[in-house]
Amino acid sequence: MTSSTFSDRLLAWYDQHGRKDLPWQQNASAYHIWLSEVMLQQTQVATVIPYYQRFIEKFPHIDALADAQVDDVLSLWSGLGYYARGRNLHKAAIQMQQQHNSQVPEDFQSLLRLPGIGRSTAGAIMALAFHQRFPILDGNVKRVLARYDAINIWPGEKHVETAMWQRVEELLPSTRIANYIQAQMDLGATLCTRSRPDCQRCPLITDCQAYASGDPTLFPVRKTKKQQPVRQTNWYIYIHQDNHILLEQRPQSGIWGGLWSFPEAAAQVADNILPVKNAVFQSSMPEIKHVFSHFKLTIHPHIFTADPINIVAENNQHIWVKIDKALTLGLPAPVKQLIEFLSSTERML
Repeated sequence: MTSSTFSDRLLAWYDQHGRKDLPWQQNASAYHIWLSEVMLQQTQVATVIPYYQRFIEKFPHIDALADAQVDDVLSLWSGLGYYARGRNLHKAAIQMQQQHNSQVPEDFQSLLRLPGIGRSTAGAIMALAFHQRFPILDGNVKRVLARYDAINIWPGEKHVETAMWQRVEELLPSTRIANYIQAQMDLGATLCTRSRPDCQRCPLITDCQAYASGDPTLFPVRKTKKQQPVRQTNWYIYIHQDNHILLEQRPQSGIWGGLWSFPEAAAQVADNILPVKNAVFQSSMPEIKHVFSHFKLTIHPHIFTADPINIVAENNQHIWVKIDKALTLGLPAPVKQLIEFLSSTERML
């Protein structure tokens, strides 16, 4: 199939079946598109929509986002995962404010210099916001292309990805670039899905080599999975009698970077690191299992009553905070769920 036929069929399908009512498509600005594209990295549309709507309400423009505290940004990100995206979003907004007159830059290379924006995200912004002829290669597009060409090597291999970038550039139409890019994403999200592709409704069925092979779900070829390691940690939940709990800010890099969590060291053995005195063990809670992309985490929560030491911790990474205020901070999903549970079951003292 020629590139013009590929794009023509895809655009004709989009005109009839493509998604045109997503929140970021309504009165869309470059800011809306940038925000949505970052949120959509490795996350499905249905999950992103409520987060996007809350973000736009809280941060309606770049200056509002740039002027916000990172904790406010991460609080709205809580539960969406891949928290580095939230931190990078805030950093990028500050750079746009300082270097680009509070605007999303219209230059591809300038976009690439912003935190959290790679080649595919930059291409999506250039195409969707500025109608410039740039390709994308997100997960949906990789899956469609791997099936269309029956690529029998894992797309994560560097030479395969390089070849895919060349292929998506070849297939770009000369007109209606924004609609075409959206059509690519829509096809992968709605028809050419991972486990149950709806091939009979696909506009590319007559030339799809994976369909011709008899089992399109064999493509893309999956990476050989290694057994995920299991890690263990303890959470020490210190509760003061006036419904304050002790939280600890995690390092900026690594898992849950910059978010507030429970201390992972007991006061009795923390060598005065924690602002806690008179800690008395109350009970242990059932373990919590949380799955990351590269490992599984088993969390063992332990509840203590304790009195706060009324000094600021030397590292300024510990706070005593009331339960209702705690839920406004940037929290990992398991921490937020545990605090909500403690509050709703009146376990707080």
